Amino acid sequence: MHNHDPPRLAAAVTGPRLSFEASPIFQQLPFRRNAHGLARRVGVEVEFQGISAQSAAQALAAEFGGTCWQEDPHAFHILDTSIGRLAVELDIRYAHPQRSTAAPRVRLGTTGAAWLGTVLAGVVPRELITAPLPVDKLDRVDRAIGVLRAAGARGAGTTLFGSLGLHFNIDPPSLDAETLTAVLKAFLLLTPWLRQEATRPTASTAFLPASYPRAYVRRVLAPDYWPSREALAEDYLDANPTRNRDLDLLPLFLHLDPAQVRARLPYEKIGKRAVFHYRLPRAHVGNPLWSITSAWNSWVAVERLAGDRRRLDELGREFRDARDVRDANTAT
Repeated sequence: MHNHDPPRLAAAVTGPRLSFEASPIFQQLPFRRNAHGLARRVGVEVEFQGISAQSAAQALAAEFGGTCWQEDPHAFHILDTSIGRLAVELDIRYAHPQRSTAAPRVRLGTTGAAWLGTVLAGVVPRELITAPLPVDKLDRVDRAIGVLRAAGARGAGTTLFGSLGLHFNIDPPSLDAETLTAVLKAFLLLTPWLRQEATRPTASTAFLPASYPRAYVRRVLAPDYWPSREALAEDYLDANPTRNRDLDLLPLFLHLDPAQVRARLPYEKIGKRAVFHYRLPRAHVGNPLWSITSAWNSWVAVERLAGDRRRLDELGREFRDARDVRDANTAT
């Protein structure tokens, strides 16, 4: 991953804060095409409460056109809309027994799954899922959120039992080992800032994804850590056998080598897709001032830093040296 005019770290994190800002601007990715020369795209997932999946799908179809197709009583697809294919579903896999992304320990029949979904609808979020969109079309997701809000959707970041998440599924510029490692390094370096910004305005850390293990962070940020793709995946699975991370690479590694991932995680709910799965813990669908823009721009900052190999190595050394000093002080 190369960048002929790489930004310094301070420049990489410059941009709107993750808050409620009027008329924000979606920043462009520094690398706009993937390895096949196609424009990169991003899918978006937004969780909310307040209305059923069916009501949400009907509202979206009324606004954007297209037809609703019921996959099951708690999952609906809206086909041929003016903003591409959309889906709305209850965010629990046991309500959708016809799917087989993994082998769940318990599989319900259609009647039992429909009943379970109805019982849990008061506490389990619904999720809007978009087809991959060009970056310059991401404003349409904000428009779709506005449609849901007008139809009765609500959400203020968290519930009593968990968070209402906002997820991006970003098409990588390349699937080579250097690119994937560079993005992971940049993400780990910026994680403290990203997590701080993601929890504004309350600064509450409740329901944040679990942090990467310290030993793993230290290993990846070492300036000489540039492994093969297989070794990168193996190290990740050793340290992070869970999708509960801010940057969840399990979908990407499952796409690259299903056997490698399923040998370690046969039951984990993982959707196989060649994307960077960036998981933010706060979706505020109920707030008319909220936008996904600042959250998206935080990812752009990651890719800007990832494009600067010299800066990544420099910051890796600084991280290692600072950790060595901290460890020495702790020991004494």
